Amino acid sequence: MLWKLSLTGIKGRFKDYFVLFSGLIMASAIFYMFEAMAMNKDFVSGNSPVGMAAIIFQIGSVLLGMIALVYVMYANSFLMTMRRRDYGMFMMLGAKGRKIAQLIATETIVIGTLATLVGTVLGVGLTQVVSQFLIKRLDAVVTHFSPLYWPAVLVTLVFFIVLFIIAAVVNQFQLLKTPVLRLLHDDQQPNRVRNNPWWTAIQIILGLSFIAIGYLMMIKFASFLLPGLVVALFTITSGTYMLFNAFFGWLIKMLKKSSWLTNRGLNNFTLAQLGFRIKDYTRILALVAMLFALALGSITVGIGYQSEIPKMASATSAYDVVLNQPTKAAQKKAAQLTGIEVQATYHTKEIGQTIYYQQAEFVEEPLLKQVYSKSNGGLSMKLPKTEEMSIAELTKQIGDGYTVRSLQVPDQFAKQAKLVSETTFDQLQGTTKTVQVYRVADFAANLPLIKQLDRLQIAANPSLQKNPELNSGKYAGYTMLNGLFSGFEFMGFFLGIAFLAMLASCLMFKILSGAASDVKRYTMLDKIGTRQGLLRQSIAKEIGVLFLLPGIVGVIHVLFGLQLFKTIMLDPYHNLWLPFGIFIVLYGLYYVLTTWLYQGIVLKKRD
Repeated sequence: MLWKLSLTGIKGRFKDYFVLFSGLIMASAIFYMFEAMAMNKDFVSGNSPVGMAAIIFQIGSVLLGMIALVYVMYANSFLMTMRRRDYGMFMMLGAKGRKIAQLIATETIVIGTLATLVGTVLGVGLTQVVSQFLIKRLDAVVTHFSPLYWPAVLVTLVFFIVLFIIAAVVNQFQLLKTPVLRLLHDDQQPNRVRNNPWWTAIQIILGLSFIAIGYLMMIKFASFLLPGLVVALFTITSGTYMLFNAFFGWLIKMLKKSSWLTNRGLNNFTLAQLGFRIKDYTRILALVAMLFALALGSITVGIGYQSEIPKMASATSAYDVVLNQPTKAAQKKAAQLTGIEVQATYHTKEIGQTIYYQQAEFVEEPLLKQVYSKSNGGLSMKLPKTEEMSIAELTKQIGDGYTVRSLQVPDQFAKQAKLVSETTFDQLQGTTKTVQVYRVADFAANLPLIKQLDRLQIAANPSLQKNPELNSGKYAGYTMLNGLFSGFEFMGFFLGIAFLAMLASCLMFKILSGAASDVKRYTMLDKIGTRQGLLRQSIAKEIGVLFLLPGIVGVIHVLFGLQLFKTIMLDPYHNLWLPFGIFIVLYGLYYVLTTWLYQGIVLKKRD
């Protein structure tokens, strides 16, 4: 009989259970996606230029595990919020506490296990789809990666099932220790906050000071290195919590004093709603702010490397394309290049171990060289400058074997280069060969064509077929750098997606877990004639504040945190609008979903 009543209760709350089940499926799927990378040591070590990548991923696994623990706690709280009153009613009707405890334990474990199994299968599928999309979109070179990684499957299943067993035990304990009347009216207990102005002011000052110290450590990372990073992690985390714990409550208190604001619509009710559960939200908001920064930072760095790699490749050669003995097919492709800044043709003759060049051609179209700036002792990356070589400088240095290396193929590297007049060149016996060079304004925009030209150049020169990495032009450097950094870029996207989904889901379930207690309040407002539009606006504003505050703090954290990447990136702040835009859209979708689900729970449809 008890099971029938339980199933009836579940059917009556099918939409709420569907939300819970879907959320748990996504949590386990995302956890698997991360572990499929983090546990694959060959993948991590083979696709990251950072020597500490394995340690970073281990820390990430621990952090994601902690987030998953918090997530399951909030999901479990959502489940208990839905069922607490039902269990109280069962006990009022004479059901034994132990039977109810067994019932709730079974519900928790069954729902959790099913969600974990489905989520793991979904995680394998998502890993396959997302990885293939990113590899294709980023032109990434990724090795040792498999969407189905059995150690990750095992860890995901064991981790989540153990969490749900623990949750079931906790639920049993809470149920047996809670009086029946408390079960029936627990959602009506206010969270009273003791306001101490002095302690609030101290927390705000300490919080801001800690955050400022953390920001300084990141700005001066080149000076403080790893100890500075540890200090920044501690101070920013502590400062963020203090800021939310003190500032959020103080802000609501100040807003309540504004009659202009409180007298408009249901703003007074909305502020009261926020103040009603204020202490419950401080920890989750601080957590979400930190995760927001980690997720947004990961995606920003990932997208940053996508634009950085072509820039880094430009440091490897003054010319984007060098065609030694170009074929007609290569010349036809070269004519399709856009934004050509420099185009030159040089003629050569090889006699024995000497290569002769016409001096007049270098007067008309000077050879380009890369000039590297001297290091000032700091840790930073700077692109070399491209300058023209004067004929006097070229004449002086051409004998060193390196000056005209950019115009040669590997079997010419060991030969001596000489400049001669046009008359002397014409008198030399030998076949005249042609070298064409191109420099374009945008390497990335021309990348598909440059890639084809590189293949044609290698096919036309036997010595390049043995050593394609020695091909002149930027594409060889691009290939090397892409192989080095694209795996790091791929990881950044994956991490960002995982952290975003987890943080937004945690916040969503924390908000939804309080929805049941709001049903009576919104029903009362509805009965006294409040328009549905105003009620929906109030909910949208309340949830909007809870999403917006950690988002703002997280964005500020990222803006300062990108200082860390100045040592391995040319410009970590380049095109910030793109990752920020993508992230805000995804975060906004979670906000819309949470608002819609919340409204569906607390607002009753009128006949």
